[in-house]
Order: sequence, then structure tokens, then C-alpha cells
Amino acid sequence: MSDYIRSYEHILLAVDLTEEANLVAAKAATIASNSGAKLSIIHVIEPLSFAYGGDVPMDLSNIQTQLEEHAHKRLESFAANMSVAPSNLVVATGHTESEIHRQAETLGCDLIVVGSHGRHGLALLLGSTANSVLHGAKCDVLAVRVGDEKTKS
Repeated sequence: MSDYIRSYEHILLAVDLTEEANLVAAKAATIASNSGAKLSIIHVIEPLSFAYGGDVPMDLSNIQTQLEEHAHKRLESFAANMSVAPSNLVVATGHTESEIHRQAETLGCDLIVVGSHGRHGLALLLGSTANSVLHGAKCDVLAVRVGDEKTKS
């Protein structure tokens, strides 16, 4: 049975930098520590043009640059609490799922850790980031349940 248990070498933690990200980060850090794996962290910003359907009557590049700079600072602060080196941090711009997949492949990660709100019914059918990451990943994916989901007795 012990041959079946897998030890990870490089874990990619995908965070949205909300408070819930701390729960997901704690799980990823524990797994990395227990398996001696390298831990990298990614935060993805969707381009402002996505919100406006690409048909924007003004140049948003300066605002987008400011958003990216702010995200870098927040991610560095977040990672400092976990002792993750700045060289292992990625702020990407694009579709969240695609960027997570791309970085996982580029970095040679064998596990992606993401947060999941455990949606059911219509919310699940509409999709979630965790679900999209799972279905397109070429490595293992761990979805850590977060949010206001209460335990039912």
C-alpha cells in the first residue's frame, strides 16, 4: 500500500488573496512540508477588457499595470507569512484556469492546490474555478473546501 502513496515534488498553490486563501495556503504548506516539496504560489488577474467584453472606448493599460503591481505587493506580503521566496511567486494576467494550467506545466508542478466553495446544483453546473482547474490539469489537483458551508448533522 505504501507504494501507492505519492510524494509531491513541486506544489502550485493558486490563491485569490481573500481571507479564505489562508485556509488553502495552510493545507498546501502542510503538504509541502510533509513531502519536502517546493511550493510556488500563483495569483491570476483577469484583464479589465474581459469585464467589458473587449469593447472599451479608452485605454486601460495604465490601470491594468497598477492592478498587477498591487497584486504583486499583496502576493509578496501573503507569501512572506509562509516563508515562500519571491522567486516562487507568479502574478499572471489572463483566464484564471488557463494561467494556472500553463504555470503548473511551465514550473513542472505535480500538484495544484485551489480553494473550493463546494457549490451544488445550478452553481455547480455554471462551473467554478476549482472545477475548471481540475478538468484541465495534467497533474493532481486538491480542492480545499472553504467558505460559509456549515456542517450538517
